[in-house]
Amino acid sequence: MPSTPAAAARQILIRLQEVMASRTSAQAKLNKVVEVIGESLSSEVCSIYLVREGVLELFATRGLKQEAVHVTRMAMGEGLVGLIATNVETLNLDEAASHPDFAYRPETGEELFHSFAGVPIVRRERAIGVLCVQHADPRKYEEVEIEALQTVAMVMSELIANAELADDGQAELRVTDTGTTLLHGLQLVMGMARGHVVFHQPRVHIEHTVAEDTEAERARVISAFAKMREQIDRMTGAAEFGMEGEHQEVLETYKMFAYDEGWTRRINEAIDSGLTAEAAIERVQQRTRMRMRQIDDPLLSDRMHDLEDLANRLLRIVSGQLGTAAQMGLRQDAILIARNLGPAELLEYDRRRLKGVILEEGSLTAHVTIVARAMGVPVLGRVRDIRHLVNEGDLILMDVNANSLLIRPTADMDEAFENKLHVTQKRRAEFVAMRDLPSVTADGQRVELMVNAGLREDAQALDMVGADGIGLFRTEFQFLVSATLPQREKQQRLYKDVLDAAGDRPVIFRTVDIGGDKALPYMQREDDEHEDNPAMGWRALRLALDRDGLMKAQARALLEAAAGKILYVMFPMVSEPWEYEEARALVEHQREWLLARKKKLPIAVRYGAMLEVPALAEVLDILLPRVDFLSIGTNDLTQFLFAADRAHPKLAERYDWLSIAILRFLDRVARTCQAHDVPVGVCGEMGGRTLEAMALIGLGIRRLSITPASVGPVKAMIRAIDASEVQALMRELLDSGERNIRARLTQWAAERHIELG
Repeated sequence: MPSTPAAAARQILIRLQEVMASRTSAQAKLNKVVEVIGESLSSEVCSIYLVREGVLELFATRGLKQEAVHVTRMAMGEGLVGLIATNVETLNLDEAASHPDFAYRPETGEELFHSFAGVPIVRRERAIGVLCVQHADPRKYEEVEIEALQTVAMVMSELIANAELADDGQAELRVTDTGTTLLHGLQLVMGMARGHVVFHQPRVHIEHTVAEDTEAERARVISAFAKMREQIDRMTGAAEFGMEGEHQEVLETYKMFAYDEGWTRRINEAIDSGLTAEAAIERVQQRTRMRMRQIDDPLLSDRMHDLEDLANRLLRIVSGQLGTAAQMGLRQDAILIARNLGPAELLEYDRRRLKGVILEEGSLTAHVTIVARAMGVPVLGRVRDIRHLVNEGDLILMDVNANSLLIRPTADMDEAFENKLHVTQKRRAEFVAMRDLPSVTADGQRVELMVNAGLREDAQALDMVGADGIGLFRTEFQFLVSATLPQREKQQRLYKDVLDAAGDRPVIFRTVDIGGDKALPYMQREDDEHEDNPAMGWRALRLALDRDGLMKAQARALLEAAAGKILYVMFPMVSEPWEYEEARALVEHQREWLLARKKKLPIAVRYGAMLEVPALAEVLDILLPRVDFLSIGTNDLTQFLFAADRAHPKLAERYDWLSIAILRFLDRVARTCQAHDVPVGVCGEMGGRTLEAMALIGLGIRRLSITPASVGPVKAMIRAIDASEVQALMRELLDSGERNIRARLTQWAAERHIELG
């Protein structure tokens, strides 16, 4: 076997070219293919399974019993072959029978063989078959052999598709449902939008996979890379929003991928194996997709999406198939549909026509989300199979605020949405008019309304909505959008910009909350263990105290950025008072160090803790004398209290902020803080919902930190209620033990004509 994947694959492809050029039937060609691959890999078994009518059928084999051909059939997901096809992933096992999905088929005679390796045969992002090899001795196949199999599988997909031997997946991609459909997803960028479906891009169809002239193919790729990099430079330089901010850092990171030598090298290696330029790019892209399916780390997954976005662009350039929806132009108000998008691709669209974006994937920290937020384009992510549920031109009503997606609405629904949109715009105008009015209840009680932030641009919302300050600045966002650990100077610049934008209003900086499900690849250590439950794992303050170099750098950046001002520092996920004390001491040590060097410092530092871990409530009498303020993080706190993952759809009803259990817990915390004369606030989604916010005010909470979009509705509610009446109502409800407090609160507000929404 040759020592490199390219040489191994090329050796096999040279022999396969003769097979494919022969004047024999498709079945005869497949029979010969398994012989060639088996001999080349010195493998006793080589088999090809193809998807026909939704079932995997053994189509050709060397080594298994021939009478099993066209007889052995496996459902998608059944056995190792079904698993590979369903997950579109590679398997490499030294002992196949030990795998939990192994399914024994006696008619094949495979009991003689131990090792197993299989790769999917992919077309249009779906598996149309599986190519696998087996060996009598238990052994893992080498990487060089697996890569050769993957390259051969790609070439075979062309042969199989041309011979129409397998399902091509197109039938299941057609939308047969033409009725109204309601969908939900992950709220990425808030807003409402009405528009017609536009698919981001058609798949580039690769006509030829095997190269005739390797050097000519390499020259085509080099030319395409140069053109792509020129496009990226031009687009990122012509962005219509301000140059300062995280989105600019995102675009710089994206450009870094475009110039990545490792990516270029992998494509050239695929060309060396005998593939055309298009097939080489697609080959590397397929491997990237497979890796993405195996990645639990959301940040690394976002980086992979950027790389796939660039591969799509490169593929279109090299093939001459440049027809993205952006390049063809939007002819009417559009809702863009895509599996995922890169930040540069979003910038290509006409902002006047692009009303919203719906993604099958996406995350809050994805680069496209950050750029969309800067552009003001609503985005709903994680809408499963959306590309297969809509047709080009379908009307969509998109309300990210309500996590609602209405496809092909009736005329009445469309009219109702238009009315809601109009009312929303009218209410927004009312909120703007109310912007400079204080958030004071009808009986004169002041409620601080602050905003949650994490990006430099978010500070601008203070003036837009008339907030009292930033009650939660998530410092980890800067770490999540960066390809490397942000330097202390860069952190300091961000914090100073935010403080300057806030002016005299307070900004509460939460120290970095990373780890768990927000793991950073550049901070991974060899001894880091996989976490089955990352939300309750090695994250936030636990990780920061363990790796105190990170926290020391952040402390210095915060202290120097807040020179001449009051600095508010808050520590996340405090479980016990000693953790808070250690974190506070670390910051104080950095302050003393800077003072000794005559650096300009804050006029005062106020320290706070976040109550997210229920255990902290049991030691508040010890903690409160040591803190300047307390913030309750209701998102994590509630899921910990109920042992209910807030993202689990079956547990949605159990995750209710108006449950008597959570309200009694919050009431106890609020009363304890009041007894110790320590200000307590809520920073979380609960405070941004008008009904829940009203309940919190009834518990004595007088500081809410919420999304900028929630400030207007919550302020309107505050100015309409009598706080003492709400407190009396809440006391009655907490004592009653009623199961449905939500209904009682809603009725109470309706009787007093208090708008909730």
